[in-house]
Amino acid sequence: MAGQGCGARRPATACLAALLLVLVGLVGCGTRVEPADTATREIQALLDRHARALLDRDRPGYLAAVDPVYAPTALTVFKRLATVPVDGWTYRLTGVDHTAADRVTVRAELGYRLKGHDKRPATGDRVLDLTERAGRWYVTGDRPAQGAPRHLWEQGDVATVRGAHSLVLGVGQQPERLREIAAAADRAVPVVSASWPATWARDVVVLVPGSLEGMGELLGAPGSSYRGIAAVTTGETRGGADAPADRVIVNPEAYGVLGEFGRQLVLTHETVHVATRAATTPSTPVWLSEGFADWVAYRDADRTPAQAAPELRRAVRAGELPARLPEDPDFAFGGDAEALARAYEGGWLACALIADRWGEAKLTDFYRAVGAHPGREGAVEKALKEVLGTTPEEFTADWRASLRERLG
Repeated sequence: MAGQGCGARRPATACLAALLLVLVGLVGCGTRVEPADTATREIQALLDRHARALLDRDRPGYLAAVDPVYAPTALTVFKRLATVPVDGWTYRLTGVDHTAADRVTVRAELGYRLKGHDKRPATGDRVLDLTERAGRWYVTGDRPAQGAPRHLWEQGDVATVRGAHSLVLGVGQQPERLREIAAAADRAVPVVSASWPATWARDVVVLVPGSLEGMGELLGAPGSSYRGIAAVTTGETRGGADAPADRVIVNPEAYGVLGEFGRQLVLTHETVHVATRAATTPSTPVWLSEGFADWVAYRDADRTPAQAAPELRRAVRAGELPARLPEDPDFAFGGDAEALARAYEGGWLACALIADRWGEAKLTDFYRAVGAHPGREGAVEKALKEVLGTTPEEFTADWRASLRERLG
C-alpha cells in the first residue's frame, strides 16, 4: 500500500510508500490453500474457531483456543476489540515450523475488516506460537511478523468516535481531541469532493496512537522516522473499488503543536490521498500526488504563496531557483527538513500553475492521465502533451518563471 504524511514544522506534507496486496476472505469465506498434513489442518481449524469466537464476542470459545499462561494477554486484546467495529477476522496459514515435538511457530496472514469501511479485509503478517497438550493445540503467543505493523488495539484501550464522514480510533487520547479530529475530517470530505468529483468513499478512517513510537509501530518502522510528520496515510495501490479503506495515522506529538489552521490543513491533505487513491499509481510522481493534495488543502485558504511556501521563497530570493521539478527522493523522510519543505512547496506550486493557467478541470484530468499510464517512464511527458499541450521542458520553464513571480 502507498502512504502520505504531513509535517509539523509547516502545514505541509511528506510521502511514504507502502504496499498491501494480499486478498483474504472473511471467516468462512474465500479460498485457502489446503493444509498439507494433519497437524496443519488442525491448526488452521483451531485458528478458524478462534477467529469466529472473537467476532461473535464468545469469550469462553475464544479462550478455549488459548493456553492458560497466555490467556491474560489474549483476553486483553479480546476486551480492547470490543470497542472496534470489526466484522471480519481471519488467519490464513502461510507456514508452519515445528520447533519441538509439541510446539510449532506459525506464520499467517491476519485479515480484518472495519464494518462500514473495508469492502475487503486489510491484511498483515503475524507469527503465532502454539503448544500441543493431550492431542490439542493451544495458542501461546501472537505477534506481528518481523517488520510488520502492530495494530492499534495492541497498544492500549481503544476509544472510538464516529463523525458524519469519519471513524476515529484512538489510544491514550482525550475524548475532546478525538472529537476534534473527527470534526476536521468531516469538514475535509466536502472540500475534497469539490475538487475531486470522481467516485470515492467520501469517508475517512483515522488512527491516533498515544505517541510517536506508537505511530511507528502502526507503520512497521521506527517512530523516529516520522518525527515532525503530523500524519501519514496508508492504503493499497491499484486496490480497486473493493480495496480496504485507507488509514490516516496521526502523530499526536506533531499534530498537537499545530494551530487550528494547520490541523485542518493536515486532515484535508490526507483526505485528498484517500479520495485519489484509485487514480494514484506507481506512474504518479510524488510531486504530483503531494502537490495536488496541498493544492486542494490550500485552495480556499487565505494564504499567499509567500506565506505557504516560506522555504522555497527564501531559496528563490537567495538566487537559488530550482532547476527542475522535485524528484521522488527529495520527499524522503529523515533528511534535510528545509529541503523537504522546498520539495512539497515546489510540488504544490506546480499544481497551482496548472490550475491557474489551464484550469482546475485540466489539473484533475492531468492527474488521472498520469496515473493511468502503464509505467512511470513517459507518464508525465504524455499527459503534458495530451492534456496540457506542452512539453516537460516548457512546463519546467513556466514553473520556474512562476516561482520567480510568486516568490521573488
